[in-house]
Amino acid sequence: MVLVVVGLYTDKLEPLREKLAQFVTPFYQITNVPSRVNDWRKDTFVSQADLKVENEALKTELLIHQRKLQQLASLAAENVRLRQLLNASQMLQDTVLIAELIGVSPNPLSHKVIINRGTKDGAFKGQPVLDAFGLMGQVTEVSESSSTVLLISDSTHAIPVQVNRNGVRAIAEGTGDLNSLSLRHVSANTDIRAGDLLVSSGLGDRFPVGYPVAEVLQVVRDPGKAFLTVIAKPMARLDRSRHLLLVFENRDQASVPGALAKVSLPAVVVPTSSSSASSASSLQGGAQ
Repeated sequence: MVLVVVGLYTDKLEPLREKLAQFVTPFYQITNVPSRVNDWRKDTFVSQADLKVENEALKTELLIHQRKLQQLASLAAENVRLRQLLNASQMLQDTVLIAELIGVSPNPLSHKVIINRGTKDGAFKGQPVLDAFGLMGQVTEVSESSSTVLLISDSTHAIPVQVNRNGVRAIAEGTGDLNSLSLRHVSANTDIRAGDLLVSSGLGDRFPVGYPVAEVLQVVRDPGKAFLTVIAKPMARLDRSRHLLLVFENRDQASVPGALAKVSLPAVVVPTSSSSASSASSLQGGAQ
């Protein structure tokens, strides 16, 4: 009892407490050995079944994250393409409607694609179709909710064009190659050269004036022939563009279903203010 009172109200027993603590510490360490051994055993001797389960879980998690990364990359690329398309629509004078490609013709000899716009959206036969870089083709078949577009590269397609540099007129025909067009009956003394931009001339009342069509790649002059061999590359990305523009020439937005004063995704109609002549050069600049 005296020791308790002395310990509570004085520091006389402090040295004794420290010595007792030093003496007891090894006993605590010894009594803790089984617990430490058990923890070491659990960390060291993991069953093969547990390792397999954990490995499968980690693989699954990795696949999930990889899928998300792939989707993010795809969304980023699609965002870039949509920005290009919206910039192109702002350069056009005509009212336009954004459409999405939903199918491609399985026939290798026919260059046709299917888009998700039909009569309910105001689409019609003969309607010009663009992507962010140039003219792609025209609508040939229309249903209520979808349409078929014949690409300018199809061997049955022809479009009146003119050289943007000097106004020389010609007919650009599809060759059956997505990356190639040919010019029909170009006189041997015609002023045309590689690098010239070909734009729609507006003749035939099918395609509006001034849309980029192709860039001249090669001009072959054969002294024994009356006509040049002219090969051009389409400005539109016929094999990769997914979002397209349907052109409503000389129609205001009120006459097209879903028309809005401003572009908003995924699909709207947009009126623009620049001239058709400047739209051709602007789209060409965007393609470069």
